[in-house]
Amino acid sequence: MARIASVEILQVDLQPKVRRTDAVQSFERQETPIVRITDADGVTGTGYSYTIGTGGSSVIRLLDDHLAPLLLGREADDIEQLWRDLMYRVHATTVGALTSIALAAIDTALWDLRARRAGLPLHRLAGGAKADIPLYTTEGGWLHLPPSQLVEEALKAREAGFGGAKIKVGRPHVAEDVARLSAVRAAVGADWDIMTDANQGFSLPEAIRRARCFEPLDLAWFEEPIHADDVQAHRRLSQSTTLPVAVGESLYSLSQFKDYLQSEACSIVQVDVGRIGGITPWLKVAHMAEAYNVPVCPHFLMEIHVALCCAVPNSRWLEYIPQLDMVTEHGMRIENGRAIPSDAPGLGIAWDWDRIGKLTLHRSRHG
Repeated sequence: MARIASVEILQVDLQPKVRRTDAVQSFERQETPIVRITDADGVTGTGYSYTIGTGGSSVIRLLDDHLAPLLLGREADDIEQLWRDLMYRVHATTVGALTSIALAAIDTALWDLRARRAGLPLHRLAGGAKADIPLYTTEGGWLHLPPSQLVEEALKAREAGFGGAKIKVGRPHVAEDVARLSAVRAAVGADWDIMTDANQGFSLPEAIRRARCFEPLDLAWFEEPIHADDVQAHRRLSQSTTLPVAVGESLYSLSQFKDYLQSEACSIVQVDVGRIGGITPWLKVAHMAEAYNVPVCPHFLMEIHVALCCAVPNSRWLEYIPQLDMVTEHGMRIENGRAIPSDAPGLGIAWDWDRIGKLTLHRSRHG
């Protein structure tokens, strides 16, 4: 064990390579808070989280003004205690996205530091449940794309070995969504998975209506159909359809996932390490879902979720949306449509610090 000697805070903004649209928003840029924690022995752990274009500067202020100073002099290996102390320090701003994003950047850095000191890759340190995880892609399914391009992208993904593709839904009329999904299903056949994502765009009656129209297409899941804080609406939807209902990217606490699972309001958990507050609560959600026999299919951040998916037994899919390759020396390893976690100690992300330096908008140091 070694005490924390310094904490460095950076903000790096990454631009999407393709236009990304859904039923309620457009992905403007990935504001990326990066936290580097160095202990008294000189070992450094690096963590990060993200926004989709707004709030990044607020996360940085929360880190600089309220969270990072509390880490100095603490034992870096006391991750659970540190997480709870930091959470209660800013308890008045929880449960919420900005606080969870800030906590996630710190918590992932602490886990990276622990894994590096132990000489273990994250997927083994956190559980070591499996060697790889199947991939589905979201990059060719954005809402603005015409059916012909959706089909083209899905066929390319299938040829590359991916097991499925996510298609965004939420066009003005249900018939448009059905036409888009039907075109893809006709092209890829019955033995390839199609996921859908409404990004909280529907009311309960409209979600029930669309689910009924989607059922003949044998979809893998219907993601975030209704506003994420309405557990009972999701429960009523789940009772009204044979489609699996997926939630998680807009939930920020263990208790929120507990409410969904206890209410039988979802059948797939999409817990996001950057939204739940880091690896510490992510693992708790995954194991809680396992107790309910519910699979975990995390949202976004594939570069860190690949290790977490391989740490737990109930992971089913990893979402493919590349974003860190512009600031890393190499990307995630993929073979035959499956993602393989790095065997290097730590999170397994090979940061390119020269490129990060050129894209850094904010840098501060504590200690």
